[in-house]
This record gives sequence, C-alpha cells and structure tokens, in this order.
Amino acid sequence: MQSTELNTKQLEILKETLPQSTRFGVLWNPSTPSHQLGLPATESAGETLGITLIPVPARTAEEFDAGLTTMAREHVGGFLDLASPLTYSERFRLAELALKHRLPGMFGIRANVEAGGLMSYAADIIDLHRRAAAYIDKILKGANPADLPVEQASKFEFVINLKTANALELTIPPSILARADEVIE
Repeated sequence: MQSTELNTKQLEILKETLPQSTRFGVLWNPSTPSHQLGLPATESAGETLGITLIPVPARTAEEFDAGLTTMAREHVGGFLDLASPLTYSERFRLAELALKHRLPGMFGIRANVEAGGLMSYAADIIDLHRRAAAYIDKILKGANPADLPVEQASKFEFVINLKTANALELTIPPSILARADEVIE
C-alpha cells in the first residue's frame, strides 16, 4: 500500500492542517517491519517540510500513554501515527489518549478516525478488497499467481472527524475540509 509514500503525504496534510506548528510527534512500532523504512522516509519528509519530528516508539498499547505524554511534554502540534496492526486494534484507546493529551492525530487507517482520531489519509480498503477478489477469481479460473502483475493501491480517501476537531477546539482550514472525501460530524 505504498506506506512510505503515504506517510509523507499524511505528514504534508498534517502540516497544512496545523500550519502554525513546527514540531510533530511520530508514533511508530519498532516491531512492525514496514516502520523500519517508514520512519526514515517520514523523517526525510519532515526535513523537506522544515519541521521537527519527535519519534516515539510504542511496541504495546500500554506504551501509548507514555508516548503521547512525551509528545505533549515536547510541545508538538500534533502527531502522525505510522499505521500498524497495534494502532488499528487499539484504535479506541489511542483516540481516547490523543484527546486526553489534546493532540491532533493523522492516521493511516480510516477506522482510527471512525474511533475518534482526527483524520486519516489512506488506501481505500474496500477498493483493495474488491481488487483482491478479482485476483482470486483469476486464480480460481486457472491463472498462475506468478503471472499476475503486482498492483498498488490507486484509490485513496481522506477522512476528517469534526467531532474530534471540535473537542480539541481546532478549526480545520476550509481548503483542507474541501479536499476531504468524508467529514464525520
């Protein structure tokens, strides 16, 4: 799903949403293999955007509170969650802690926003499932899986949770709202 490119785009949107902020946290999981590439790519994007990133590792859900406490203590304007199975499965807890620490978050999975996170920019999971079904159909009809081309996500969605923005007393710029595929009110 092009995670390193997505992390860069997510950081760009976060910066556009919070233009006065020059410091952002990055919640990442050292146990998630894709984060070994995702974190350096995100740090490089931060340099390009002229922002300071505060990477905070969290291997377990129990480490979320300490991680977000560190971010708040470092006076970050918001944080980027590098999507992982952990932050997906613990999305309600993470959203609750982000509100507790008054930290706007950008997520790589729509479900995190539905759980109370501020916003996400991610591949459209429903579209990915439809495309996977087409692959399965081809294989069941006799296609050799090795002969099928690798496809990358081509449909993405940007979701904003205005309830969370209001709870954080955050005004989302109209230019950002206009780009959203869905706004949760």
